[in-house]
Amino acid sequence: MGLTPCTEATAADWITSAANAWERLATFGPEGFEAYARLRFIPDPTRAVQSENEAETVPDHPSESQQLETAVAVLGRHTTTPDRLFFAFWDGFGFAMPAATFDVPNRSFFLYAGATSELGTWDVAPEHQAPGQRWLPAPALIWPADHAWCLANDVDPHWAGIGAGRGALEDLMAEAGLDVVTANPAERQPWYV
Repeated sequence: MGLTPCTEATAADWITSAANAWERLATFGPEGFEAYARLRFIPDPTRAVQSENEAETVPDHPSESQQLETAVAVLGRHTTTPDRLFFAFWDGFGFAMPAATFDVPNRSFFLYAGATSELGTWDVAPEHQAPGQRWLPAPALIWPADHAWCLANDVDPHWAGIGAGRGALEDLMAEAGLDVVTANPAERQPWYV
């Protein structure tokens, strides 16, 4: 079935009206959650000047997309609206996607809707793809209609930030195949060069 483009961006109003700095919004979503964590796609850097291609991972390390799918499946158990999720895709990949758009400082997004039951490859049905579009990047922001949590997957860091209730984050930390650690969005997070 795939994700469906939204015709209006009102579902993102809680994000566009957030008062926090754009870097925090892009990496952890809006303020107001009980707790925050980072889903590390690769381990944190171990030295001051280290590039992502120097990160040591185990064989058969799950891809970023696989880890996001697992995380959203776990988070889907912590919302009253698992059949009404929103997926925001950063517009920096050059697609003119046929969906409503919204902006935060320094970032613009296309907005789609879907459900946890449709997780797989973030597919957009062919009739909803932009001309010449052959693939879809990972979503930059994912949240349920009830705002029970928000997963922020900005293009720059090697991790996704998650705001949610403590129980949801504890379930994420217990999930095999995910590397999730608690985080304080007010503090500087680890970055590769």
